[in-house]
Amino acid sequence: MSVDRSSIWPYRDGEPGEFYYQRDGHPTGAAAERELGRLEGGHALLFSSGTGAAVAVVLAFLGQGQTVALAEGAYFGTGVAFGELGRWGLNVVEFDQTGPPPDGADLVWLEAPSNPFLTMPDLEAAAAHPGRVLVDATAATPVYLRPLEHGADFVLHSATKYLGGHDDVLLGAVACKRDDDAARLHELRTRTGIVAAPDAAYLLLRGLPTLELRIRRQTETATELAGRLGSHPAVENVRYPGFGGLLSFDVAGADEARHVETSIRVITNATSLGGVHSLLESRARWEPHRVPPGLLRLSVGLEPLEALWDDLENALNFDDTAADETRGESP
Repeated sequence: MSVDRSSIWPYRDGEPGEFYYQRDGHPTGAAAERELGRLEGGHALLFSSGTGAAVAVVLAFLGQGQTVALAEGAYFGTGVAFGELGRWGLNVVEFDQTGPPPDGADLVWLEAPSNPFLTMPDLEAAAAHPGRVLVDATAATPVYLRPLEHGADFVLHSATKYLGGHDDVLLGAVACKRDDDAARLHELRTRTGIVAAPDAAYLLLRGLPTLELRIRRQTETATELAGRLGSHPAVENVRYPGFGGLLSFDVAGADEARHVETSIRVITNATSLGGVHSLLESRARWEPHRVPPGLLRLSVGLEPLEALWDDLENALNFDDTAADETRGESP
């Protein structure tokens, strides 16, 4: 499919057609939404970023004095965005998503798995809650989890990550179980302008056909790396849910984490996740209040397993660093 970058479309017989102004919708975006909706089993809508999608859901369905129950350990940017809305009367309470959500929540916000702690939510307990339920399934993707089939009302993705898959698009998505919810979300998107551009939608259409191939290969490699890291003497803890390309592990502290970051050569020291190239970073630089100083998040790409392991094993060799420092040499 080619990209339709038009910002306007002529009326027909004096009336607007399906597309009339890009802020309301456009053909490339609609095609991407149909494909993602098919994968999720719901009505999908695209937004300019994952955070934009998250804020849109809250603005569309909650009012002053209402409460979001946010999973502990979920992506820190979600909590930061909700904090900005506190001035308008949004209440946010955090809870352990491995158990039931708290009473009184109007929207239950889960993450499957959480980033970077990799916990999985109790979907059955959440579905029994009277409030609306949203699952951020960015790291699971529709390959491993379709939350609408487990009682969720919404599934959210930072489509920048696995859905796009190539670290070259900023995009968010929400799939709704009910058509009236999708209509309300579309209405708010049009009014606020949090719409995805045609080129971003096109890159999503490019990425989706290879999604399953990519994430299953990433899962194979991540599973093996998680096992090897768990046996490495320099690694204190490994978190991996058993599927997907995202894992995290702890070294002794901030100095050791910085050594790993600056020693890797095959893996790129950068933020984000879900692309074909492996990325690693210390998360304490962004969220020091809740993340151990030695926690490193690894997004596994499509490089050969042994190349990734050799890179990690070399970076985890702290003994050579200590010896270099003793001799006055730079590591």
